[in-house]
Amino acid sequence: MSLKQQASQGAEVNEKLAALMTNSNAVRAIASAVEGTLGPKGLDTMLVDKFGEVVITNDGVTILTMMEANHPAARLVINIAKAQQEEIGDGTTTATVMAGALVGAGVEQVVKGVPVARVIEGIRAGVRRALEVMKEQAVPLEDLQHPWLQQVALVAGREHRDIADLVVEAARLIGREKLLDVNFKLADTVTAKEGAANQVFMGVIINKETMNKQMPRRLSEVKVLVLDDALEPEEIEDEALGTEAGFARYLELQTEFKNNVQKIIDLGVGLVLVDRGVDDTAEDMLTDAGVMVVQRVLNKELRRAAEHTGARMIKRTGLKKEPAELEKFLGQAGQVLEDEKLEQVWVLNGRGKPMATVLVGAATQEVVGERERIARDAASSVQAAVKGGVVPGGGALELAVSREVEKVRESIRGMAAYGVGCVAETLRRPMAQIVANAGFNPLEKIGDVLAAQAEQNKNSLAVDCDTGEIADMYEAGVLDPALVKIHALKAAGEIAEAILRIDTIIKMKEHRQSGGEGLEAGV
Repeated sequence: MSLKQQASQGAEVNEKLAALMTNSNAVRAIASAVEGTLGPKGLDTMLVDKFGEVVITNDGVTILTMMEANHPAARLVINIAKAQQEEIGDGTTTATVMAGALVGAGVEQVVKGVPVARVIEGIRAGVRRALEVMKEQAVPLEDLQHPWLQQVALVAGREHRDIADLVVEAARLIGREKLLDVNFKLADTVTAKEGAANQVFMGVIINKETMNKQMPRRLSEVKVLVLDDALEPEEIEDEALGTEAGFARYLELQTEFKNNVQKIIDLGVGLVLVDRGVDDTAEDMLTDAGVMVVQRVLNKELRRAAEHTGARMIKRTGLKKEPAELEKFLGQAGQVLEDEKLEQVWVLNGRGKPMATVLVGAATQEVVGERERIARDAASSVQAAVKGGVVPGGGALELAVSREVEKVRESIRGMAAYGVGCVAETLRRPMAQIVANAGFNPLEKIGDVLAAQAEQNKNSLAVDCDTGEIADMYEAGVLDPALVKIHALKAAGEIAEAILRIDTIIKMKEHRQSGGEGLEAGV
């Protein structure tokens, strides 16, 4: 091979490594933005927009979604973190930190000369074994009265005991069966308001006021109509109104609409929740009849109210039904009241499915958002713990699992062993970061904990972040949902494999052509 050919090959290799390094640096930059928040001694991050508006938070997914990130690899990490948040509701910081560590370790092996394919092969084997061990270590949490549930909420709630108490009370009110429902999220029951008192109640909150001050503020034993539509007459096009037949049809629809509103009144409906707007005529008639009407209700709140009261959502055309048939669509609430200070309507003690609401109070508007994020994290963790059990926190589980992954490394032949080593190294990262954030030497402490875990045959040992001493996380009440750990590692593995497989970056430009051609690639 000529010197020219060798130089050409060397340039090509350097170009591919440059692409890998660029992506790796972007991923590690994202990880470094959130790693300082990890653990009980983690600090807050201040986010500032171009107008000077400030958000101060310790919440990983909030930092990731609000930070400016233009690099494609960085956006990949953020998107997977969002998916983790959507699926589990917590663990995004751990997933991001582990992703940064795994990508970094993988790239380091590639730079040393290990083929990317072998690194990925080893990462897959290591992650697969790690997930198996994590699932084996999960301790079921079937009794909602178990004190561990409180500890899960306290850890995820960043030691805010008042929030942990609220979330656990809500979980117990709703019950295990509802918590296991894949379509239900306990975090959705959380709302925060400035000046509100902390409380949990069986019911739902509509974040709207009644249409006018003449409507009643409080009702008992209420029939509820949930209208997934506007409470308005059917429309006629302007052109049709210009004809005699069109105008006659308009008058007919107006009369029919008034009859439908009267039907609502005659059925004894006390609360009408409407997805869109309400016609003036309907508002006047319902006000005179002492009916509470709330318009433009968020669809999420509309569905929750229907589920809790046992109402079936109906379109405005459904109001044409006979009264006996229409009554089957009505729900029932023990009490409905409006809180004028909070600008909310509360629907309490519905006859439908149990639905608790967690109302978190905040002293000022500035801390409302953060209090709500903390409560949502705690709620998500509690539900995840009920679904998949609990494991020791503080990085103890990951460190114990790393020892099992090292055994896989010993049994694998060839260069794939280096990829397995990347996973073992990554699993030590959470504890290292937690310890570093607490002000201790991570190398020293991880060595001590590894030795203690092996000597005592106890996977729940980690570092007490107050004293620096080795402690049993189960005894200390430092518990995490197993599902959070499992999904965090899966997400890290997916990110690492996706990044390591990219060896060329090509900028695309839009090029529109007829015949279905779309994008052309250009460098």
